[in-house]
Amino acid sequence: MGRMVALLRAVNVGGRKLPMAELRTLCGALGWTDVATYIQSGNVVFDADCTPAEAETTLEGRIASLYGYEAPTVVRTARQWAAYAPACPFPEEAIATPNYLLLLVSKRPPVAAAVDAIQARAAAGEQVRQSGDGIWIHFPNGSGTSKITPTIIDRAIGSPATSRNYRTVVTLQEMLET
Repeated sequence: MGRMVALLRAVNVGGRKLPMAELRTLCGALGWTDVATYIQSGNVVFDADCTPAEAETTLEGRIASLYGYEAPTVVRTARQWAAYAPACPFPEEAIATPNYLLLLVSKRPPVAAAVDAIQARAAAGEQVRQSGDGIWIHFPNGSGTSKITPTIIDRAIGSPATSRNYRTVVTLQEMLET
């Protein structure tokens, strides 16, 4: 068994409801253990006897069949997740404005030109940096008015991606350690 985190994209927005209690039950029915969720945006920490890719495929398929929509899912092992926060290329912003600093993780490693393509769409002081397989974006004015959209990100990276703010990255790390 291995400890992992699953990040679901675009749940509990735009009518795509997935209550976290139901998500925990669904994960338990997959045979996963020690299942815990964090906030309503589709963060699940669990133990499972499978690879991250198998967990992604299984969870996506089950959500599609039960809820009728696609929820792209990115899974990382506890060891992989543990590398993100320490490697954050914006340490001052992580302390000062953790909710304005987002980590993007994707199903496949970002293509070589991903950071440049995303940075080209940045405005108002937005900065994009890569560290390992994660891409970090600092939004000094918040992400709500940014021109960096999920479609632009997916195209630039070459695979579906989802983001979590720095505070969530750290909280999920704490959950993986317990």
